[in-house]
Amino acid sequence: MKLVMAVLQPPKLESVRGALERIEVTRLTVCDAQGFGRQRGHTDTYRGHEYKAKLLRKIALEIVVNDDFLERTVNTIVQVARTGQEGAIGDGKIFVLPVEEAIQIEDGLRGPGAV
Repeated sequence: MKLVMAVLQPPKLESVRGALERIEVTRLTVCDAQGFGRQRGHTDTYRGHEYKAKLLRKIALEIVVNDDFLERTVNTIVQVARTGQEGAIGDGKIFVLPVEEAIQIEDGLRGPGAV
């Protein structure tokens, strides 16, 4: 089992969610996040005054998948979340971490069946 953590642009959320549903990945957690990478924030104007916004709004997805779903999950996120053919700075990142155990609270089911 693996934990796929994906940090995306907010406008990409619904298209990524829909694409994951089409490949039968139907369980995920969505979190609002703020941060920056190579973008280093951006400059905005409010009531005529310019200011630097250091943290940008992002969406963080957390998806636990069985090993046989890992590659199709990652590939789907990359294809749908990328901006244009080449992609752009700020499109996001994906992290894959091992999951030692999954336990379903409802009935105590453990392991891959709990995912």
